[in-house]
Amino acid sequence: MPSTPRQAPSVVVLPEPAGLPEALPEPAADELRLELVLGALSDPLRLTIVRKLLLERDRFDHPCGWFGLDRPKSSLTHHFKALRRAGVIRQRQYGLERRSHVRIDDLDARFPGLLALVAQWGAVPA
Repeated sequence: MPSTPRQAPSVVVLPEPAGLPEALPEPAADELRLELVLGALSDPLRLTIVRKLLLERDRFDHPCGWFGLDRPKSSLTHHFKALRRAGVIRQRQYGLERRSHVRIDDLDARFPGLLALVAQWGAVPA
């Protein structure tokens, strides 16, 4: 029986609003290294975080609580920091809260197709 090609999940791209706080320290786009990005994405929880930001976001950036992850705050802080240090996400400080979004343009320019693979990860075959 011929199989029908499955629809690739679509990445949600939202424009950057004006007046955002300064981003926390991160590598520049031309300093992104594939081994560090893949290392950060090798953890299933971090991969889930990035996939959720790519496919389910309804605002430009989201706080840790939006993800609905049942993990201690210290553990989540570690995972978000690993993603930021690898250059996968950008974080900004809003008072006591940090909000995150995926560096889609930088990652697509440096590693074409990588985010499409992340978006497809875990997708149930049709």
